[in-house]
Amino acid sequence: MRRRSFLAALPATAAATAAAAQQTKERNNRPVTDDAPARAQPAASPDPVRHPDIRSGDRVSGAPWASRSSVWGVSGAAATAHPTATMLAIDILRRGGSAVDAAIAANAALGFLEPTGCGIGGDLFAMLWDPKLGKVVGLNASGRSPRGLSLATVRSRAKNGAIPSFGAISVSVPGCVDGWAEMHARYGRLPWKEVIEPAAALAEQGVPVPQTIAYYLERNFARFGSAGVPIEELENARATYAPGGRTAAEGQVFKNPDLARTYRLIAAGGRDAFYQGPIAETIERYFRRIGGWMTRADLAAHRSEWVEPLRTSYRGEVEAYGLPPNSQGLSTLQLLSIAEQFDLKRMGFLSAASIHHQAEAKRIAFEDRARYFADPAFGRIPLEWLNSKAYAQERARLVRPDRINTSLRPGQAPSQGDTTYFTVADRDGMMVSLIQSNYRGMGSGLVPDRLGFMFQDRGELFALTDRHPNLYAPGKRPFQTIIPGFATRGGKPWLSFGVMGGGMQPQGQAQIIINMVDYGLDLQAAGDAPRWQHEGSPEPTGAPAEGAGVLRLESGVPDPARRGLAALGWKLGEPDGGFGGYQAILRGPGAYAAASEMRKDGLALAY
Repeated sequence: MRRRSFLAALPATAAATAAAAQQTKERNNRPVTDDAPARAQPAASPDPVRHPDIRSGDRVSGAPWASRSSVWGVSGAAATAHPTATMLAIDILRRGGSAVDAAIAANAALGFLEPTGCGIGGDLFAMLWDPKLGKVVGLNASGRSPRGLSLATVRSRAKNGAIPSFGAISVSVPGCVDGWAEMHARYGRLPWKEVIEPAAALAEQGVPVPQTIAYYLERNFARFGSAGVPIEELENARATYAPGGRTAAEGQVFKNPDLARTYRLIAAGGRDAFYQGPIAETIERYFRRIGGWMTRADLAAHRSEWVEPLRTSYRGEVEAYGLPPNSQGLSTLQLLSIAEQFDLKRMGFLSAASIHHQAEAKRIAFEDRARYFADPAFGRIPLEWLNSKAYAQERARLVRPDRINTSLRPGQAPSQGDTTYFTVADRDGMMVSLIQSNYRGMGSGLVPDRLGFMFQDRGELFALTDRHPNLYAPGKRPFQTIIPGFATRGGKPWLSFGVMGGGMQPQGQAQIIINMVDYGLDLQAAGDAPRWQHEGSPEPTGAPAEGAGVLRLESGVPDPARRGLAALGWKLGEPDGGFGGYQAILRGPGAYAAASEMRKDGLALAY
């Protein structure tokens, strides 16, 4: 679509925003000549990479600010946060593997390539379009707390009423490998060993580290090494990820031979090698050595669960899906159901009014998230009520168009509760939406002896408040932030997608759906569009709201919207890089479109 056609297709406010952005580009790209007036020349910047007036180059079609167009193919597609993982997934598809085979292979590769976002020390959630059943199915592969770790012990290790972010107290059973095994048993085509071996070869041979991953590696180890972080043992992590005392810089080849050996044990012995065999034995010895609580019995008791996804319609056009608690998938659905009570299209793309109503919907949804979300095995959660349109209409009345609502509370139930995302699709119509994480940063800081992966710190997300649904208990799953996204249209698969980043995930998923349904953006532009993120809502850990919180806006949000939001009472924060990372696959008539984005190192491919 030509630029004029694109502008004509947008609401008036959106067209004005896009036109202004284009004018800025044209002004910045105008050549400087000797006779140009001095005032027209921008001040010299010591860092041209961060020059405040420079925007992306021009595109001849589509959204002028998009990083590229979507990629299209008829036989399959993959989008991950690392080009090598995407290429590996495509190779598995070309060899006759299913979308699940390719997803497992990509996830194993990302555990080596992107240890800042995922790994087999973490948990996994997935939604899949099953073409034989003609429906979306869900998998919860999250682990439980150690059975020998009591609430009294956890409270004795708490800092300011919260479970520490790092160290053995924050570790829960990793669910990732069992999640792979469950998916492969049901949907795999290639032999298990052939799916795992490519990642082992990568870890053994080494791969150059890309820019964003190098940045987060350095930041994680700076935090691990800072004063006051209670980590029982850090030498294994340093030996694995910072040999010689430094993490890999951009372009430097990184290897992980310990992880390669671990992968080959899993390839030969299946999930039992991890949960009952030699890997489990090493894990138990390690925690005994450092004074932790994880045991082989905890690992052997772990099982993933196939679950029925929740769903809601959005404007009668699409059906959005989310996994039930202990995941926060319901928050995306609640946010959308509240947002659809307002005419966002008429308000205009990236207008103050549109962002205001979306952010207030987020704040309202997160009140319920803090109050009700927990492991459903330990208490009843009123899911049907929370996900109902009647409740969404009631909650939407809390949104005030002229100012923020400073006195939000969770709804009262009727009497009777750092991450990697990727997606793969195959020639038979199966689509896999998968998210996998060690949680905060790289995880707990603990790497078991000679196994080459870090344990997650999901246990940090338990509450320590009596009678809270998410109160810590032995053998319980903590509240989880990671959520895959999926949407159908007319009963057919339409969109497999995700946005990474803790509490950003429901906000980001809702923005993608709104960008595509309300504003007509294509798959790539929907992810490249500037985002907002609200912080400061109450948390399922028991942490209270921080007033009305902070609304962070990416630099591409236009100045009129910023001024309008400030006038409505929002406290605006500077962009901090926490706006997530996006991958998506869209099912079109007889073809797939795939998209990634500029916020990560990733790549989307289709064939």
